[in-house]
Amino acid sequence: MARPRHFDEEEVVHAARDQFWSVGYNGTSMDDLSAVTGLGRGSLYGAFGDKRTLFLRALDSYNSDALEAWRTALGGPGPALPRLERHVRDVAEAITRDVERRGCMMAKSAAELASVDEGVAERTAAVVRGLHSALRDCIARAQAEGSLDADAAADSLAGLLLAVLRGLEALGKAGATTEVVNGAAEQALALLPRR
Repeated sequence: MARPRHFDEEEVVHAARDQFWSVGYNGTSMDDLSAVTGLGRGSLYGAFGDKRTLFLRALDSYNSDALEAWRTALGGPGPALPRLERHVRDVAEAITRDVERRGCMMAKSAAELASVDEGVAERTAAVVRGLHSALRDCIARAQAEGSLDADAAADSLAGLLLAVLRGLEALGKAGATTEVVNGAAEQALALLPRR
């Protein structure tokens, strides 16, 4: 008879997520995962199958949290343009506070694995679509509220802001100064076609 599990799967996934986020998929061994989760290799294999399956669970967990945070920040109550501005500034601030330069787990995973792992590529593409959609919806609300030019292409503006925000993260990981990161964020906001 199989013994019942005496661990919280979500806690294990979060511990694994932090490990993968810090050193990547290839930099993480099953021994590392055993150390950070407190589970033996047999328990990890029994619960998750293999390292890749656990990694995908961890990536899904990260992606879900990140996408929900963007949707909450951009889609909550109140005028849309201030929410959009606050979100861009908050992302820039988070980047400048990331002294460990961990950056975004999704971006790191895409850079490391998307070209060789279809599961990672599909997950990354889905999250990028979700982030773009959250930005586009917020921009469209700002247009409907009269804060942004209604004739501007919301889809293209969202793409521009997404490119800037993802680029800011790359700058932060490369060691750009706070002034450079915040200056680029402010310049991106200044480019929005206000009414």
